[in-house]
Amino acid sequence: MVNFTENYYIQKDRMYVATDCIIFGFDSGSLKLLIFKRRVKPFLGEWSLIGSFVKLNEDVEEAAQRVLEEITGLKDVFMEELKSYGKADRDPGFRCVSIGQYALIRINDYDKELVEKHGAHWYDINEVPNLVLDHNQMVQDALVRIRRKARYKPIGFELLPEKFTIPQLQRLYEAIYQKDLDSRNFRKKVLSLNVLLKLDEKDKSTSRRGAFLYKFENKRYRELLTSGYNFELS
Repeated sequence: MVNFTENYYIQKDRMYVATDCIIFGFDSGSLKLLIFKRRVKPFLGEWSLIGSFVKLNEDVEEAAQRVLEEITGLKDVFMEELKSYGKADRDPGFRCVSIGQYALIRINDYDKELVEKHGAHWYDINEVPNLVLDHNQMVQDALVRIRRKARYKPIGFELLPEKFTIPQLQRLYEAIYQKDLDSRNFRKKVLSLNVLLKLDEKDKSTSRRGAFLYKFENKRYRELLTSGYNFELS
């Protein structure tokens, strides 16, 4: 029978709690992942997600937000807890449980000097090198989560600049789902959500005629985040 004394929490065994951030961005029609060369042993110099041990005085979510801000300079971006990774042998350095957190950022908003200072690099999601520990699994799990949530929440919109064209939005969802989408059906579907405001501006970077720019109607966007929708694109 357990003796519940004031020293109950004094145990011989100890372990660390860490958080690893799976940071996605979108650029030039490609979904990208931010990774860096690991600076500590084991696996010194190998590619890794960006993470940190959780401090005793902070919540796991706060630790993830701290890591994101330290690397990118960004606050108040979309970030969500993914799952915990706790296999006993996952980290040969020490017994450690990691809480994966995935973030979606606008790739042009981050502090480039900070990212370079930390030796971080953006990789196309299809060209990511092998990562240390169980970080490859974290990335795959995050992609599955994003693809599932993008069907009923407008989380993918977090990756776009403030002003964008519908073809750019389509390329984003093609990058997320890794498949081509029918342009007519996509346009009809996305306009039916009533979340876009058409602007009197055009993007003429890809054609002389150009394509109208849009931005999100913030109130409707927030409603969709709360209530959800059916954005099945198959």
